[in-house]
Amino acid sequence: MKASPIRLFGLKALLWLPLAFFLWFVFAEVLVWPVVRLAGVAMTTMWPSLFTDIAQAGQTMDVGTRVLVNQAGAGPAGGIGELVLTQNPMIYGYALPLFSGLAMATPITTRRRLAQFALAFALIWLAQSFGVVAESLKLLAFDSGEAGAAAIARAGIGADAIALAYQFGYLILPAVAPVALWLGLNRDFVQSLVHPVAEPAAGSPGPSPGTQE
Repeated sequence: MKASPIRLFGLKALLWLPLAFFLWFVFAEVLVWPVVRLAGVAMTTMWPSLFTDIAQAGQTMDVGTRVLVNQAGAGPAGGIGELVLTQNPMIYGYALPLFSGLAMATPITTRRRLAQFALAFALIWLAQSFGVVAESLKLLAFDSGEAGAAAIARAGIGADAIALAYQFGYLILPAVAPVALWLGLNRDFVQSLVHPVAEPAAGSPGPSPGTQE
């Protein structure tokens, strides 16, 4: 029995996903590089009173802040130092292998597939950067004690807005973005899956040989 187009596409996507996630892990350091740069520019430009610089360390990133905190171990009585936030941008980037699996299972030309990858990766990196920025603000506002909360208040950023942005960037964007992008870039194919062209039934009369339009 011939498999339906939807079932065939789902099987192909399921077979591509493990390879896509494997490559995502292998090239993690390269794939988070644009995210670190975009997030760094956004944070140091929009909130220079909060953030100083951003450095990549493998697949993680260190965000330097202007928040002063007590540091244990800096001499006999401890000391004061600037707070550094360590984050993992990968937790916002699983949209990349999800989109890759869907794109590789879609029957399109190689040229069109490469164009889709270029556009989708750029937009996903932007969404991933949004999540990183929101997490940095969330760490300062809620996880860095009174010093962090005071710095956020001085910058005029509302705690509710930070919480909403963090939840949106962490829970919604990584899951919705790849599917939305794939649907938008492959409307014709999706339409063919939803409304396939039915083959004429066996024994149904065809056009008369002598008739012409």
